[in-house]
Amino acid sequence: MQESVMQRMWSSAHLSGGNAAYVEELYELFLHDPNSVSEEWRSYFQKLPTTTGGLSSDVSHSTVREQFVLLAKNQRRVQPVSISSVSTEHEKKQVEVLRLIQAYRMRGHQASKLDPLNLWVRPMQPDLTVQHYGLTDADLDTVFHTGDLNIGKEEATLREIQQALHETYCGTIGAEFTHIVDSEQRRWFQQRLESVRSNPAFSVDVKEHILERLTAGEGLEKYLGTKYPGTKRFGLEGGESFIPLMDEIIQRAGSYGIKEVVVGMAHRGRLNVLVNTYGKNPQDLFDEFDGKRVEGLSSGDVKYHQGFSSNVMTPGGEIHIALAFNPSHLEIVSPVVEGSVRARQDRRNDPLGDKVLPITVHGDSAFAGQGVVQETFQMSQTRAYKTGGTLRLVINNQVGFTTNKPEDTRSTEYATDVAKMIQAPILHVNGDDPEAVIFATQLAVDYRMQFKRDIVIDLVCYRRRGHNESDEPSGTQPLMYQLISKQPTTRELYAEQLVKEGSLTAEQVQQLVDEYRTALDNGEHVAKSLVKEPNEELFVDWTPYLGHAWTARHDTRFDLKTLQEITHKLQETPDGFVVQRQVAKVLEDRRKMAAGGLPINWGFAETAAYATLLYEGHPVRITGQDVGRGTFSHRHAVLHNQKNGETYVALQNIADDQPRFSIYDSFLSEEAVLAFEYGYAGTMPNSLVIWEAQFGDFANGAQVVIDQFISSGETKWGRLSGLTMLLPHGYEGQGPEHSSARLERFLQLCAEHNMQVCVPTTPAQVYHMLRRQVIRPLRKPLIALTPKSLLRHKLAVSTLEDLAEGSFQTVIGEVDTLVADKVDRLIMCSGKVYYDLLEKRRAEGIDNVAIVRIEQLYPFPEEDLAEEFAKYKNLKHVVWCQEEPMNQGAWYCSQHHMRRVASEYNQSLVLQYAGRAASASPACGYPSQHAEEQEQLLQDAFKV
Repeated sequence: MQESVMQRMWSSAHLSGGNAAYVEELYELFLHDPNSVSEEWRSYFQKLPTTTGGLSSDVSHSTVREQFVLLAKNQRRVQPVSISSVSTEHEKKQVEVLRLIQAYRMRGHQASKLDPLNLWVRPMQPDLTVQHYGLTDADLDTVFHTGDLNIGKEEATLREIQQALHETYCGTIGAEFTHIVDSEQRRWFQQRLESVRSNPAFSVDVKEHILERLTAGEGLEKYLGTKYPGTKRFGLEGGESFIPLMDEIIQRAGSYGIKEVVVGMAHRGRLNVLVNTYGKNPQDLFDEFDGKRVEGLSSGDVKYHQGFSSNVMTPGGEIHIALAFNPSHLEIVSPVVEGSVRARQDRRNDPLGDKVLPITVHGDSAFAGQGVVQETFQMSQTRAYKTGGTLRLVINNQVGFTTNKPEDTRSTEYATDVAKMIQAPILHVNGDDPEAVIFATQLAVDYRMQFKRDIVIDLVCYRRRGHNESDEPSGTQPLMYQLISKQPTTRELYAEQLVKEGSLTAEQVQQLVDEYRTALDNGEHVAKSLVKEPNEELFVDWTPYLGHAWTARHDTRFDLKTLQEITHKLQETPDGFVVQRQVAKVLEDRRKMAAGGLPINWGFAETAAYATLLYEGHPVRITGQDVGRGTFSHRHAVLHNQKNGETYVALQNIADDQPRFSIYDSFLSEEAVLAFEYGYAGTMPNSLVIWEAQFGDFANGAQVVIDQFISSGETKWGRLSGLTMLLPHGYEGQGPEHSSARLERFLQLCAEHNMQVCVPTTPAQVYHMLRRQVIRPLRKPLIALTPKSLLRHKLAVSTLEDLAEGSFQTVIGEVDTLVADKVDRLIMCSGKVYYDLLEKRRAEGIDNVAIVRIEQLYPFPEEDLAEEFAKYKNLKHVVWCQEEPMNQGAWYCSQHHMRRVASEYNQSLVLQYAGRAASASPACGYPSQHAEEQEQLLQDAFKV
């Protein structure tokens, strides 16, 4: 590539001497009129931080810095009006002119030309007329101060002022930014928009590139429409400007030094992006249309759910771009993308988001209608989930499936109004003005990189073929599709414009069409910047975790002396750090546990698991609504100084060179937060990633994530994930919503070794379960039903030796000394009910009943359970006991496994059920009724 003039000047003289003077002169020209300098210099100057006001800190550029200071002063100050030179009446009019300027900034978007179909009925807003301010046509040629209006001069006629405002704010870009509280950000938009009247000049080369990308976008859809007529593809027709938009984002982001871009989008235009942006080989796409099966995936998925990744070249170097896999649940992929980006940023030690950029693509109706959009916005600036700002792109087709009346699709003026909740700026842009689209894209990238906040581009376009290619849209949108049938394509309109202005000839336009068609016919890559031999250092390395068969056991032992040293350190606090009284007692007890003086409880064992994993080099991340302390006050991983409120996390201070330990109390969300953690775990395979529900029942607020990603992501897309869900579960008389983690729902989703469902009942079990999840190279989601009352149960304890020398047991056999030949009844159970059964048996002196705990319900440990059966030669009765109602819990989903084991032992054995009767509610709400039911199920378990 030929070195640019700017690059040569920069490298040859470091912008010193005569070159510096030249640059300063260019900069002054840019401040006066950005269109007066070349695109290369304009792009460079636009990226200068507004807060520092200068170029590179290692070179003196005093004149440029002075220009920034002067610019800032001018932006902050309304030029004073000399009382001696004007009348009082003129002063009043001057004030009204300034009000008119502000009105255009606030409401100009309501008079902008955004709809390519001109269906929108948008009456002129009264406060955008001079008459609204007591001015008349006679004032149009009167000279007024322009205040902070960035039009290159301090005074102008009212006619000039209004014309500049109309061109800037009422064209094909409608900018909403005045709802932003931060003055610096508002001034930034004013300067960028007003200085070029929202219409910067582009070179012929740039225009040709835009047309080439439009040709690619349109060309693929036409090709697929001809080759596979009537086949669903959710085409981009009507929104082809999205292809040059994506190209501009990636190239401009690369110029900032971005190294990775992660994109999440639903169906509309996805195939087009895969081929024209990501460089997927068209022949591979054609194979998918022909129905060819992907090897290694048991179910696979439709082609417009598929993800992809590749590397492309940009002015700043090579970038890795990834498109996330996603289901039909439209917006749910957005927080998954955010989680993947946060993991990549953590991997790169990129806390500000300078190296990894998230992009989410939305449909207009889904953006307005899906609650997870609001949740994802809400997480955007929180400590646990921020990613340095996201580019949110709305492909606004003006229709939601068959619903196109705004009063039916939303209660807001725009589909994008939800973004205002976090003061995100919104750039509405007419999709049939590709140059406006590119300008809006440049603004969006620059804003995100400067301010590290979300920004929305609302690409107003249309669907040419209906919701999908097998629909007939005129049945529900007759007037819209009468217009669409006559509407030239975006490419046709832009090509005509370029030919008319003399930028290109008709022959050159046709050549672009022919070249693209030929490339598709030949099955060639059509993404222009694709790197054919990518830099693999930009990839996440999953190699160590591929190809492993299911194994239940793994060596999770840990040296006892080192374990004691680490756990002792976990109880230390900084000098002067005052902990709360009950917490001090917890720490004192844990010191005794580490010394072997007290039995180990749940909180000690769990934090010890995290500490040992960190010691062995594995990062750990935990989020949830109360994870710092633990909903049931058992964890206390985050300590709070009672004097000044400061926090201390001992798990972050095990060693100077330890890996990252992150623990955050999340905002009150399940769906977006769990999706985020799924995305994080799918990008950080060497780490333990945990989401804990406040109560296990609350996980149902994230059911879409569980159904569409956690349980089926591997079989659909080949995506591995080691995400761990901790779901407090147990019947303690707390009512329907605080009892059940809906175990039955998870078990119903289990097949093909897709995930693990465990119900640990001892501290040692949770310790080894968590360690196994990371140390074993297998990456499967772990659903752990964790206790509430058992956290402090006198019998639910372990020893240091259990932690140091033990392992996770899928089945725990009888712990009391029973005469095996006397045992004629075997009770199987999981979870808290075990201790109720054990206490009842001991209290009543029953010696013919053995109790076996099944600690892993899936994959079901039939062989381990059979070993327990084999210990007893005279079994006549076998019972499954559970606290949950019969239609819930493990009974229906696991009884066939138990029956098979019992049948192999003795074909005459009949599996019996002891538990609550079937119920529409997970649990009762009356403590007395709960106690009665609990006692009855215990009696049922023991009776003959």
